[in-house]
Amino acid sequence: MLWPFNHFRKPRLALPGTIEAIYGMIVTQAREPIFYRDLGVPDTVNGRFDLLLLHLWLLLRRLRTVQGTAQQGATELSQALFDRFCEDMDDNLREMGIGDQTVPKRMRAFGEAFYGRVQAYDQAMEGGEALASAICKNILNGAGMDQAYRLAAYARAAEAELGRTGEAALLGASFKFPPALPEDVTP
Repeated sequence: MLWPFNHFRKPRLALPGTIEAIYGMIVTQAREPIFYRDLGVPDTVNGRFDLLLLHLWLLLRRLRTVQGTAQQGATELSQALFDRFCEDMDDNLREMGIGDQTVPKRMRAFGEAFYGRVQAYDQAMEGGEALASAICKNILNGAGMDQAYRLAAYARAAEAELGRTGEAALLGASFKFPPALPEDVTP
């Protein structure tokens, strides 16, 4: 699988500004108040982490589909974004006052959460209600299936929007996530 969990490695991508721009887009979208206010995502450290992870997964999923001459750039960008995510999590732990000896254990837990959710979401994208169930379990703490359906509809809309985005736009940070409330939210 991509993204070996090694948060000490430096990004290999030649354009670190692109990594920061894209990661900033992911963070900004994950912080949209509507997710917390209207879609039931808990406004907690865990809720924000899970929503950030959902958006990172959506983009990494799209980058896996890049073919041809842009494939190497997409692979490097994926790794660099994962590395930036790990760096951000490490920084956040230290900012919250977590001690140096505890940070590696927490980072390992973040890595396990990342890989577990990636696997669950990848498998769930193939089934109808499976994505809503996975979102309900991982993001909404097992409560609020109506909101989980809405979040799943959003995730599908985001996947479709990213799928329509050209490879150059993806690799150059010239894309946008869709609005947080898609028009069609029927289960």
